[in-house]
Amino acid sequence: MFQIIEYIKFLLKSSNQHGVHSPFVYDLVTKCFYDNTTHKAYAKLSDYRKSLLKNKQKIEVTDFGSGSRVFKSNSRTLSAIAKTSGTTTKRAQLLYRIVKYFKPEHTLELGTSLGIATQAMALGYSENTVTSIEGCSNISEFTKQQLSDLNIENVTVKNGEFETLLPKLKANAYDLVFFDGNHNKAATLHYFNVLLETTHNDSIFIFDDIHWSKEMSEAWEIIKTHPKVTVTIDTFFWGLVFFRKEQVKENFKLRL
Repeated sequence: MFQIIEYIKFLLKSSNQHGVHSPFVYDLVTKCFYDNTTHKAYAKLSDYRKSLLKNKQKIEVTDFGSGSRVFKSNSRTLSAIAKTSGTTTKRAQLLYRIVKYFKPEHTLELGTSLGIATQAMALGYSENTVTSIEGCSNISEFTKQQLSDLNIENVTVKNGEFETLLPKLKANAYDLVFFDGNHNKAATLHYFNVLLETTHNDSIFIFDDIHWSKEMSEAWEIIKTHPKVTVTIDTFFWGLVFFRKEQVKENFKLRL
C-alpha cells in the first residue's frame, strides 16, 4: 500500500523533458533516458535474463539486508530470484544507456545478485572496470561463473559483507556507484556517507528502490539535502545523484 500511495504522489508531481530547464539534465533525459534506439547489446541483456528465468537450480541464499518480502525460505530457485529480485529488462537497458552516455571508467556496485545489472554496466562501456560486492557466497560464486561464461572480462565480483569490504575500497575514486544491496535507511545513509569520500565532480550515485519503504523514502530525502549533492533525479524506482559544482541545486522527478 505504501508504494502505491507513493507512486500516485510521484505521478502527480513528476514531469517529462518539457519540465526540465537544466541543459545538463535535459540532454540526459532526451539523449539517454528517452533514447529509443535498439542497441545491439540489448539482445545479450535479454538472453542472459531469459536464461536465468529458465534456470530451476536451487540455491541457498544468505540475506544480509532487509530480507525478502516474497520468499519464506532461504532455499530458492534461480528463476524465482531472477523474476522477483533481478533487474528488469527495461531497467537493465536504461543502466546500459546511462553507462554508454557517461562512460565511467571505475564503477562500484553494492549487491551483485545474479549479475543482470552488472552485465549491463560492463557492456555499456568497454573501458569501464566494474567492482561488484555480493554478500551471499553461493550467489557470488554462481554469478562469477555466469559472467565468465558470457566472456565479461571487465568485472570483478567480491564476496563479503559491505561493512567489511567498503573500508578497503573507499580509497578508490568511483565515477559510478550503484546501490542495490541493503534496502534499509540506516545502512543506505551509512554507505552513502562512506562512499562520498570516493566521489569527484562528475561522479554519479544511483540508488535502487528509493520508494521501497517509508524508511527508504526518508533516506532519499536526507540524501537530497546533503551539501555535496547538487542535482538529483527521482524516477520512482531509482534515485540518481550528481555532485557537479557548476550546477544549481535542483531536484527533479521524471517519468520514464
